[in-house]
Amino acid sequence: MRKWLPGVCLAALLPLTATSVAYGATPANHGQQRTCANTALLFCEDFQTLPTGGASSLNWGIDTKHGTLTVERDRHGQKVLHVHTEGNGRAFLKVDDFAPPGNGFYGRVRLRVQAFPTAPDWAHYTLIEATGTGPEIVRPLGGQYVPTLGKDLWGVGADGGPTGDWTNWRESAPSQAGKWQCVEWRMDATDNRISVWFDGVAKPDLTVSTRDHGGNDVDFVFPRFDTVKLGWQLYQANPSPASYDVWMDDIALSTQRVGCDGRAG
Repeated sequence: MRKWLPGVCLAALLPLTATSVAYGATPANHGQQRTCANTALLFCEDFQTLPTGGASSLNWGIDTKHGTLTVERDRHGQKVLHVHTEGNGRAFLKVDDFAPPGNGFYGRVRLRVQAFPTAPDWAHYTLIEATGTGPEIVRPLGGQYVPTLGKDLWGVGADGGPTGDWTNWRESAPSQAGKWQCVEWRMDATDNRISVWFDGVAKPDLTVSTRDHGGNDVDFVFPRFDTVKLGWQLYQANPSPASYDVWMDDIALSTQRVGCDGRAG
């Protein structure tokens, strides 16, 4: 794992296509309508129609190693996805056969991470990954434990392609454990640009694009997307803590920004 230091990201924030409302509570405090009632979405899963227990669906697959996916009820009775891994394991909900028009899309997920790594130095984690035809493994939501700062920081990143292995973390985006957050991202193929929002608030420091990214001095170019994965993976062995738990809900992929204003699409 390369230890990338943050550079200056000069990319401008993309114009929005919808408004968002700040969000920081549990999933039960969302609006009354379900996001997945919106049939215009490219993909949606809110887990409310699934039985509790081992997670499975005809609409998505599973990618796990030393990890599990379970549908369970939160303290308000809402069904959520519980992602659990041991060590440097992985557990992902996998959206296959994904074909966004023009190779661009928006995403939204509500999530809570119980704890982030504090060892080893530069421990690297991924929560959202998009792949397809082309070498880049694109990670619109991941992060690293930065030992020089003693904290975990969110960052957009990639691996496997000409730009190398990088995570463009920022001090302005600390990874916060123990709280529900609404995370949105946009993949804009016109400039290979990724933009991120937390609880409806834009994080322009995290934006990357064709020439403004954290990797090698070559163009960052999206693959032709066909797969999106959401869950957790830690790459280094013998981390601290030794296991990881993440809860996810209200996953949506769309041609327009979904926003965090409740479950209505």
